[in-house]
Amino acid sequence: MLRTIAAAGAMLVMATAGVMAQQKGAAPNATPNWQAQPRYATANLRAGFEPDPHQVQVEAGGDREATGIGPDCAGWIDFSKPDVDLNYTSGQYPLYISVVANVDTTLVINDASGRWICNDDFDGVNPGIVIQNPQSGNYNIWIGTFERGAPQRATLRISEIPPQRR
Repeated sequence: MLRTIAAAGAMLVMATAGVMAQQKGAAPNATPNWQAQPRYATANLRAGFEPDPHQVQVEAGGDREATGIGPDCAGWIDFSKPDVDLNYTSGQYPLYISVVANVDTTLVINDASGRWICNDDFDGVNPGIVIQNPQSGNYNIWIGTFERGAPQRATLRISEIPPQRR
């Protein structure tokens, strides 16, 4: 009887360890791969850059939900790599990162400190994020859509000048 209880206990421990290993193994996929080379561009900008805004044409969207990455994250993005990397040397200006598109888009950013920042509908259906005191460093940027796997043309705008809202 004691052997049966011990064997059952050992099996329970092994089963629990298997579940924990699966959860731990799943963790790297819980957030987008910010270390991969960007899909469209790397922008190397210093405070006072020109032309302002710096613009990058992209195909927004992907096949993974952004929900849960950080506060206010929504839409579908491609977890395999950022759309754009921004290497930014800060100065005295705020940083404005926004998207212009003919469809409802979202914005997901992994900032220079590793914090996830997201937005939807900053200006109508276009997302935008204002970073008042940006750190120098790397910003990984994804542009999402609300329709899974349906890429949409969009323009990423990086600026130190406040955007004109519609």
